[in-house]
Amino acid sequence: MYNGALAAAYAEEWWNRRNPAFPSFPVDCTNFVSQCLLAGGLVMRGYPDRYTGWWLREGQWSLSWAVAHSMRWFLEEAAERVAEASMLKIGDVICYDFEADGRIDHTAIVTFIEDGVPYVNAHTNDSRRRLWTYSDSAAYSPSIRYYFFHLS
Repeated sequence: MYNGALAAAYAEEWWNRRNPAFPSFPVDCTNFVSQCLLAGGLVMRGYPDRYTGWWLREGQWSLSWAVAHSMRWFLEEAAERVAEASMLKIGDVICYDFEADGRIDHTAIVTFIEDGVPYVNAHTNDSRRRLWTYSDSAAYSPSIRYYFFHLS
C-alpha cells in the first residue's frame, strides 16, 4: 500500500542531492519522483519490458521510471487523475506540460500543503517546497498544462 507521507519524507531528504543507490540523470526529475514513489511503497511492475510498467532493476529501468512523458502514461493507469491541485495530497504527483504541446516536460511530488495549496519538491533544477504552479520557472508559460495524480 502506498504511503504518501513516506514518499514525501524521502523527497525532503534527497531534494538537493542524489542517492548513490540509484542512477542519476542530467534531467533527473522523473527519476527522483520514481525514487520517492518507491520509498512510499508503490509496487514496481512490468520488468523487463522497458515500454510498459514502472520499474528499476539490475542497472536497467522502464521509460516511465526516468522519462516525464512516459511517467504520465504510467500514472494514468496506476493513479487517479484529479481535476484540481487543491485535490492533491502529500505524496501525489504533478506532471507539467510547459509548452502545452501534449508532451510532458517535468514531474514533481507534493511534499507540503498549506491552506489547501500544494508545494512540491523536484530534481533537475532542485526545488524544495516550491509552489505547484511553477510560475517562477524560466520554463513557465501562460499556456502551461498540468496533470494532477492522486496516489495515496
